[in-house]
Amino acid sequence: MHLDIIELQSFYATALGKLASSVITSALDPLWLPMPQERLVGIGYTLPYLNHFASRAERAFAFMPARQGATGWPHDQAVSTALVYDEELPLPDSSVDRILLVHTLEFSESSSETLKEIWRVLSPNGQLIVVVPNRRGVWARMEHTPFGSGRPFSRGQLLQAFREANFTPGKVINALHVPPTRWRWLQQSSGLIESVGTRLWPLFGGVVIGEAHKRLYQGLPVLKRSSRRVFVPVLTPQGTARQQPVKVTIHDPRERSGQ
Repeated sequence: MHLDIIELQSFYATALGKLASSVITSALDPLWLPMPQERLVGIGYTLPYLNHFASRAERAFAFMPARQGATGWPHDQAVSTALVYDEELPLPDSSVDRILLVHTLEFSESSSETLKEIWRVLSPNGQLIVVVPNRRGVWARMEHTPFGSGRPFSRGQLLQAFREANFTPGKVINALHVPPTRWRWLQQSSGLIESVGTRLWPLFGGVVIGEAHKRLYQGLPVLKRSSRRVFVPVLTPQGTARQQPVKVTIHDPRERSGQ
């Protein structure tokens, strides 16, 4: 089951959530090679990371899965948020330079279709960066964090998913070696723990971070399909603040026809 937008916001507002986003952001920095006039799209719940990286892009958008819900972003400018179905992105072919995927692939109905759709919208040599829970890590076993929900991945499984979707895999690293504890004294030692964990037990980090590039010399067959989702906004009182999360319900059109 996909996590709710309110659960994700609540986690990242805690000290543990801020620690996790800080550690993951630091791990993403070396992978974030400069791109001129970059068009960046974050898919899933990427706001803690887009707040850091969006300033490097010419344009940045936050796409949030309909099953998750959405909130307005950024708060001080025109809203660049959209509710989407991750297997049917509302973008033309080869229109995005870089895509950041967080809290998405582990919840996808079909990770293969999601990655193939991302391949479609990425520009030639476009970069995909994915953050998923590590199957071997402690975080995947703790339900009080978002990384304890959905399907965790191993490094090999993520690399295989990239290849099957016609991506050329790049660097794959592990991060978030600090335990998912609320103990302040342990959180304050996160820098040392992360440094030691990266050297001594790299495979047991809480997340796997993988980068891949769009492979150009082979095309992907795309099956024509009608949308399987209908987005029905839940009515909210007039005057609701833009920053308030928006929840939607999803209905299958086949239910209406009695199929």
